[in-house]
Amino acid sequence: MTLSTASYELAQVNIGRLKAPLESPLLKDFVEALDPVNAVADAADGFVWRLQSDSGNATDVPVLGDEWLIINMSTWRDTDALTAFMYQGRHRELLARRREWFERLEEAMAVLWWVPAGHRPTVAEAESRLLRLREHGPTQDAFTLRTPFPPLAPATA
Repeated sequence: MTLSTASYELAQVNIGRLKAPLESPLLKDFVEALDPVNAVADAADGFVWRLQSDSGNATDVPVLGDEWLIINMSTWRDTDALTAFMYQGRHRELLARRREWFERLEEAMAVLWWVPAGHRPTVAEAESRLLRLREHGPTQDAFTLRTPFPPLAPATA
């Protein structure tokens, strides 16, 4: 039996610890790029959903009890779709400048996991997956682009 990945979507969360408040001149370029980069993501092949607050992005969504952390969470068709978005165009430009805006941390700040198609992960779910990755390394339940796992086949009777 072949597993259809259409039954699943790839959830991703990426958190970053800001070097300064979002309103600061240091983060001006980052903040100004948020809406255009989110628009590119929204239109990207394989994009499904992203976490948004009333502000239209997720910069004001609390994560891990640290007011300096910001979260980006989305779901994608698969790892290929996520990778294609991440490493080209405007998003790639922002990745190249991330050290200007975010502290460099030793612990994992991004995690991937498979969810049933249509499921919208919560921040609590994302926090749990990130902490699992930090504690156990990449597993079927919490992994990275460098060490991906396919969706699990459903149990058969």
